[in-house]
Amino acid sequence: MAGIYIHIPFCKKACHYCDFHFSTSLTYKNELIQQLLMEIELRKEYLKGDVVDTIYFGGGTPSLLSKGELIAILDKIHNTFRVHDTIECTLEANPDDLSSDALIALNDAGINRLSIGIQSFFDEDLQYMNRSHDAAQAARCIDAARDAGIENVSIDLIFGYPLLSDDKWKQNIDTALTYEVPHLSCYAMTVEPKTALASFIKSKKTLPINHEQSASQFEYLMKALQAKGYEHYEISNYALSGKRAVHNSNYWKGIPYLGIGPSAHSFDGVSRQWNVANNMTYIKSLGEGIVPFEQEVLTETQQLNERIMTSLRTMEGFDMAYHKNKCSMEDAFAFDKTVQHFIQEGLLVAENDVIKLTQQGKLFADYVAGELFV
Repeated sequence: MAGIYIHIPFCKKACHYCDFHFSTSLTYKNELIQQLLMEIELRKEYLKGDVVDTIYFGGGTPSLLSKGELIAILDKIHNTFRVHDTIECTLEANPDDLSSDALIALNDAGINRLSIGIQSFFDEDLQYMNRSHDAAQAARCIDAARDAGIENVSIDLIFGYPLLSDDKWKQNIDTALTYEVPHLSCYAMTVEPKTALASFIKSKKTLPINHEQSASQFEYLMKALQAKGYEHYEISNYALSGKRAVHNSNYWKGIPYLGIGPSAHSFDGVSRQWNVANNMTYIKSLGEGIVPFEQEVLTETQQLNERIMTSLRTMEGFDMAYHKNKCSMEDAFAFDKTVQHFIQEGLLVAENDVIKLTQQGKLFADYVAGELFV
């Protein structure tokens, strides 16, 4: 199996915390869509004939695409690759784009899963983030999606920023649970360089992120969702039974995927490549029949470290037998010693030669993984 990711680099507004590649100008959207179709054709051998079982439209804001544009891209994929009959086809969407007519069009085009960037159900918080929707649109779009025939809905929520009191965070979670969404992706706000948020904090226009507050809200989130029957199947993701995101789950398993569009990344099992993060360079290069990308071939050590990092993020954990088969006795001894240290610290638990993060360990996931690297 394999996945295809399509990066749509356009947004109505620039969220203050976002450092993904996007443009708020739609001037060259038509030209870029045409070059996306060209890239799909040029990359047809990348997946080596593997069956595609997931397609994911990310961004940016893919919900800015018209029905015709979506159909053109999906038709090109279906005509170029071997596509599974029951493919998961996800589109990231902003609530303000999800009118009843737009949702019907998405369903008609073949989108069967929505990842909706709600982030908060409070207007003041959405304004703080510079989101393009309001709380009323956030509350309305979930039922509207179901009415249009799209039952498989995930919503994004953000925690750990100064405006978000613990009581408001509880209300956000309670609201999501009221709608019985089958999947939630919840992220701690981070301050990325060169974002508006970083600038505001540096100039003291807004308060810095309080990491203790963020940790406390993460702990409450884990307990609240698990109490309602959600699997905490990955650090930032929670799902009711049978509703995990297949596309993202495949990524954490190391399954190959092809990335199409400016800044999109691809992985074939042994190497990574990433397209240029510039819309005009991308358009011009594809116009000349050239995919503008850089590539890195991963060493065996890098592959092992990535396996540790991605596996530990999941509830299935990391199989230590895999580590022993891939490294020297010296490295295996050092790994086991570090594992035992984290078990004693209460950050890891070992079950049948598989290590998993504890509830407390999930607060330090990146640190734990980094310490286990070869």
